[in-house]
Amino acid sequence: MLKKIVLIFWVAAFFLSGCVTVPTKETLPTYNIGGITYLPLISLCELKGINWDYDTFTRTAVLTKDSHKINLMVGENLVLIDGSSQHLRYPPVIHQGTVAVPYKFKEEIIDTLFKESQPPPQAALSLSPIKKIVIDAGHGGTDPGAIGRTGLREKIVVLDIAKRLSNLLRADGLKVVMTRTADTPVSLLRRVEIANNSQVDLFISIHANANRVRSLNGFEVYYISPNIATDYQRAIDTARDAHLNLDNSYFANHSLDLEATLWDMIYTYNRAESFGLARSLCRMANSNLNVRMTRIKGANFYVLKGVRMPAVLIEVGFLSNHNEELKLKNNYYRQQIAEAIKQGIQDYAQGLVFAQVPK
Repeated sequence: MLKKIVLIFWVAAFFLSGCVTVPTKETLPTYNIGGITYLPLISLCELKGINWDYDTFTRTAVLTKDSHKINLMVGENLVLIDGSSQHLRYPPVIHQGTVAVPYKFKEEIIDTLFKESQPPPQAALSLSPIKKIVIDAGHGGTDPGAIGRTGLREKIVVLDIAKRLSNLLRADGLKVVMTRTADTPVSLLRRVEIANNSQVDLFISIHANANRVRSLNGFEVYYISPNIATDYQRAIDTARDAHLNLDNSYFANHSLDLEATLWDMIYTYNRAESFGLARSLCRMANSNLNVRMTRIKGANFYVLKGVRMPAVLIEVGFLSNHNEELKLKNNYYRQQIAEAIKQGIQDYAQGLVFAQVPK
């Protein structure tokens, strides 16, 4: 809907403004703004076949094509490309009712990222975008987590599943970091620190559920809620504690606000990837586990808010449900869960790889 509104606005402005535009060799209109050549973003995206969305409230645009994602903000020189920052000499602006980007943005980013020649499918399929994962077994030690009616404890169930998952992923050549490998207590803060200090691609936290309504059962996946009221404050806090490796000399005297803006963009990117991972996990759980309820939910769990990479928290079943507690006692079923999670990670990673293959 936003794209349609912006398109109508831009077309109307284009015909009513009377401003002369000069077509490029790719038939793109250009604007001369303060002596700098700009292009309408909507025209550039249509020409290159790039999907885009623009939030008029935050004045942020998200461009997606193949496995690439670009985040940019009107008035900001920082651009986030697949999670990495790049500096534009001139920022995007609003001109004649539409977002305009400097011509250098097309040359240095769009044309470079979306070259006509792409690697053959065999080469793309041999590349795995996911190299290293943190597996977080919830609770532990003096914190048992949920306890079923027969005494089955969450901390034992999830550690066993986490170890099984770790073995499966390592067998596939991935590196795995465990937040705990024994029945020991690990604070939430420490779990977040382990993830953020390990330079990993994904964070998977494994838990088991409980509810007073004992009929509830099933497999649930949580990602960081898109309704966090303190999202920018989260970015500011991160900017104070973490230092970005910004090599460009432009950032020699970068400000807290500048880093907070970048972290805000990184968190937005991670949230979208977390949702994609959650969707893949639920799809595989539906295919491979005998569960009646599979859901994706947004939540503000501490570990999801604290980590700086795409992250999900999985509830593998309800210990408060008698039948599900019995299933979670079974080693074979735990192995099935671990395999479903591994397949969900593979499905997510495969989607990233296939997106690079020419249609």
